[in-house]
Amino acid sequence: MNKVMLMGRLTRDPEIRYSQGNNTLAIVRYSLAVERRFKRDGEEQQADFINCVAFGKSGEFAQKYFHQGIKVIVIGRIQTGSYTNKDGQKVYTTDVLVEEQEFAESKAVAIKNGISCMQEVSSKPELMHMANSGVDIPNAVDEELPFS
Repeated sequence: MNKVMLMGRLTRDPEIRYSQGNNTLAIVRYSLAVERRFKRDGEEQQADFINCVAFGKSGEFAQKYFHQGIKVIVIGRIQTGSYTNKDGQKVYTTDVLVEEQEFAESKAVAIKNGISCMQEVSSKPELMHMANSGVDIPNAVDEELPFS
């Protein structure tokens, strides 16, 4: 069984692109900062930055209503892949293919917490680098799309 449930904050606004061909399909990518459950005494809270991909109407919803800093819940499956970058190096990817997504807090709370969350991330250059690192959709994802 391959099922994952995440709750975190978007590190940047979702990015949309459309498939080629007769039946175009929205492909939306976003990244979640998911806090680790435990932290060691004296250390700051750690977070993992997880790339998510939503397709079709689900993707269009995310692109329209999700934005940097809001807290969302995502249910999906993990997919790994690889591609060769422009320098000829093999890059391995791990994405969550979104099956369900929803808001995890009210709009009022999102406005209050979303701003402070992103201020905290943006004050740490090493976190902003990780949060802003985006990659093209790997070949493995493109192979599963229902078009050529």
